Amino acid sequence: MATYVAKPGEVEKKWILIDADGLVVGRLAALIATRLKGKHKAIYTPHVDCGDNIVVINAEKVIFSGDKHTDKIYYKHTGWRGGIKHKTAGEMLRTEPEEVIRLAVWGMLPKGPLGRRIIKKLKVYPGPQHDHSAQKPRVLQAD
Repeated sequence: MATYVAKPGEVEKKWILIDADGLVVGRLAALIATRLKGKHKAIYTPHVDCGDNIVVINAEKVIFSGDKHTDKIYYKHTGWRGGIKHKTAGEMLRTEPEEVIRLAVWGMLPKGPLGRRIIKKLKVYPGPQHDHSAQKPRVLQAD
Protein backbone atom coordinates (compact mmCIF):
# COMPACT_ATOMS: atom_id res chain seq x y z
CA MET A 1 0.00 0.00 0.00
CA ALA A 2 1.38 3.40 -0.98
CA THR A 3 1.64 6.29 1.47
CA TYR A 4 -1.01 8.95 0.94
CA VAL A 5 0.32 12.40 0.04
CA ALA A 6 -2.12 15.32 0.10
CA LYS A 7 -2.10 17.67 -2.85
CA PRO A 8 -2.66 21.39 -2.24
CA GLY A 9 -5.81 21.42 -4.37
CA GLU A 10 -7.61 18.69 -2.46
CA VAL A 11 -7.15 20.14 1.04
CA GLU A 12 -10.34 21.61 2.49
CA LYS A 13 -9.61 24.67 4.63
CA LYS A 14 -12.09 25.83 7.26
CA TRP A 15 -12.32 29.02 9.30
CA ILE A 16 -12.05 28.60 13.07
CA LEU A 17 -12.80 31.20 15.76
CA ILE A 18 -11.02 31.01 19.12
CA ASP A 19 -11.88 33.19 22.10
CA ALA A 20 -8.61 33.75 24.01
CA ASP A 21 -10.27 35.17 27.14
CA GLY A 22 -8.56 33.66 30.21
CA LEU A 23 -6.35 31.20 28.28
CA VAL A 24 -2.63 30.70 28.92
CA VAL A 25 -0.50 32.05 26.05
CA GLY A 26 1.70 28.98 25.50
CA ARG A 27 -1.14 26.47 25.57
CA LEU A 28 -3.21 28.62 23.25
CA ALA A 29 -0.25 28.96 20.86
CA ALA A 30 0.28 25.18 20.81
CA LEU A 31 -3.38 24.64 19.90
CA ILE A 32 -3.26 27.30 17.19
CA ALA A 33 0.02 26.01 15.70
CA THR A 34 -1.39 22.47 15.47
CA ARG A 35 -4.50 23.72 13.69
CA LEU A 36 -2.55 26.02 11.35
CA LYS A 37 -0.22 23.18 10.28
CA GLY A 38 -3.12 20.75 9.86
CA LYS A 39 -1.74 18.07 12.17
CA HIS A 40 -5.24 17.42 13.51
CA LYS A 41 -6.34 16.08 10.10
CA ALA A 42 -5.91 12.53 8.85
CA ILE A 43 -4.53 13.80 5.51
CA TYR A 44 -1.63 15.73 7.14
CA THR A 45 1.41 15.95 4.90
CA PRO A 46 4.48 17.80 6.26
CA HIS A 47 5.38 19.69 3.08
CA VAL A 48 1.80 20.76 2.17
CA ASP A 49 -0.25 23.49 3.81
CA CYS A 50 -3.11 21.35 5.19
CA GLY A 51 -4.19 23.67 8.01
CA ASP A 52 -7.21 25.86 8.64
CA ASN A 53 -7.57 29.64 8.91
CA ILE A 54 -7.69 30.80 12.53
CA VAL A 55 -9.32 33.95 13.93
CA VAL A 56 -8.41 34.78 17.54
CA ILE A 57 -10.47 37.35 19.47
CA ASN A 58 -9.93 38.90 22.93
CA ALA A 59 -6.14 38.70 22.64
CA GLU A 60 -5.77 41.35 25.35
CA LYS A 61 -7.34 38.98 27.90
CA VAL A 62 -4.78 36.16 27.67
CA ILE A 63 -2.77 35.33 30.74
CA PHE A 64 0.82 34.32 31.42
CA SER A 65 1.63 31.61 33.93
CA GLY A 66 4.11 32.25 36.72
CA ASP A 67 6.07 35.51 36.81
CA LYS A 68 6.29 35.92 33.05
CA HIS A 69 4.61 39.34 33.20
CA THR A 70 7.84 40.75 34.61
CA ASP A 71 10.49 38.12 33.79
CA LYS A 72 9.81 37.37 30.10
CA ILE A 73 11.42 39.90 27.77
CA TYR A 74 10.71 40.43 24.07
CA TYR A 75 13.69 41.76 22.10
CA LYS A 76 13.64 43.67 18.82
CA HIS A 77 16.56 45.17 16.91
CA THR A 78 16.28 48.26 14.72
CA GLY A 79 19.20 47.29 12.50
CA TRP A 80 21.33 50.17 13.73
CA ARG A 81 24.35 49.72 15.98
CA GLY A 82 23.18 49.66 19.60
CA GLY A 83 19.57 49.57 18.44
CA ILE A 84 18.28 46.70 20.54
CA LYS A 85 14.90 47.38 22.14
CA HIS A 86 13.12 45.32 24.75
CA LYS A 87 9.74 45.10 26.45
CA THR A 88 8.52 42.90 29.24
CA ALA A 89 5.60 40.59 28.60
CA GLY A 90 3.32 42.82 30.70
CA GLU A 91 4.18 45.92 28.63
CA MET A 92 3.78 43.97 25.40
CA LEU A 93 0.37 42.69 26.47
CA ARG A 94 -0.80 46.24 27.20
CA THR A 95 0.54 47.83 23.99
CA GLU A 96 0.35 45.09 21.34
CA PRO A 97 -1.49 41.95 22.53
CA GLU A 98 -1.86 40.63 18.96
CA GLU A 99 1.92 40.43 18.64
CA VAL A 100 2.23 38.37 21.84
CA ILE A 101 0.08 35.59 20.38
CA ARG A 102 1.59 35.87 16.88
CA LEU A 103 5.15 35.55 18.22
CA ALA A 104 4.23 32.59 20.42
CA VAL A 105 2.66 30.77 17.45
CA TRP A 106 5.53 31.71 15.12
CA GLY A 107 7.98 30.01 17.50
CA MET A 108 6.07 26.74 17.04
CA LEU A 109 5.88 26.79 13.24
CA PRO A 110 8.51 25.59 10.77
CA LYS A 111 10.90 28.30 9.63
CA GLY A 112 11.07 28.76 5.88
CA PRO A 113 8.67 29.40 2.99
CA LEU A 114 5.97 27.03 4.27
CA GLY A 115 6.01 28.54 7.77
CA ARG A 116 5.77 32.07 6.36
CA ARG A 117 2.75 31.03 4.29
CA ILE A 118 1.10 29.31 7.27
CA ILE A 119 1.47 32.28 9.68
CA LYS A 120 -0.47 34.49 7.25
CA LYS A 121 -3.58 32.39 7.95
CA LEU A 122 -3.60 33.58 11.59
CA LYS A 123 -5.75 36.66 12.28
CA VAL A 124 -5.56 38.08 15.82
CA TYR A 125 -7.78 40.84 17.23
CA PRO A 126 -7.41 42.50 20.66
CA GLY A 127 -11.16 42.79 21.33
CA PRO A 128 -14.28 40.75 20.59
CA GLN A 129 -14.85 42.29 17.13
CA HIS A 130 -13.34 40.74 14.00
CA ASP A 131 -13.57 41.29 10.23
CA HIS A 132 -14.23 37.69 9.18
CA SER A 133 -17.92 37.16 9.86
CA ALA A 134 -18.51 36.63 6.11
CA GLN A 135 -16.40 33.45 6.27
CA LYS A 136 -18.70 32.08 9.02
CA PRO A 137 -15.93 30.80 11.32
CA ARG A 138 -16.76 27.79 13.46
CA VAL A 139 -16.22 28.40 17.21
CA LEU A 140 -13.58 26.16 18.77
CA GLN A 141 -13.73 25.62 22.51
CA ALA A 142 -10.13 25.76 23.77
CA ASP A 143 -9.82 24.17 27.20
